[in-house]
Amino acid sequence: MATPRRSRRPDNPSLARSFVARRLQLGLTQSELALLAGVGRSTVQAVEGGKDSAQIDGVQAIADALGCDLVLMTRAGTVVDGRNP
Repeated sequence: MATPRRSRRPDNPSLARSFVARRLQLGLTQSELALLAGVGRSTVQAVEGGKDSAQIDGVQAIADALGCDLVLMTRAGTVVDGRNP
């Protein structure tokens, strides 16, 4: 039997910190990053603030603009490779 999802997922401060660090490394403002990613500044703010309301397509667009890849990993630390089903 499947385990029910928690009613509220915890925020992901690690991802948020990584996005902020990379943006600052590139010398970009939130507005500049939003323009490069093709998203609104509020999306950048939500991702950098660790909000769980950010849409995955916005997160992906920001990662692309930062020159980063998003990687799916199990809690045990194994990378899930979706290229070879």
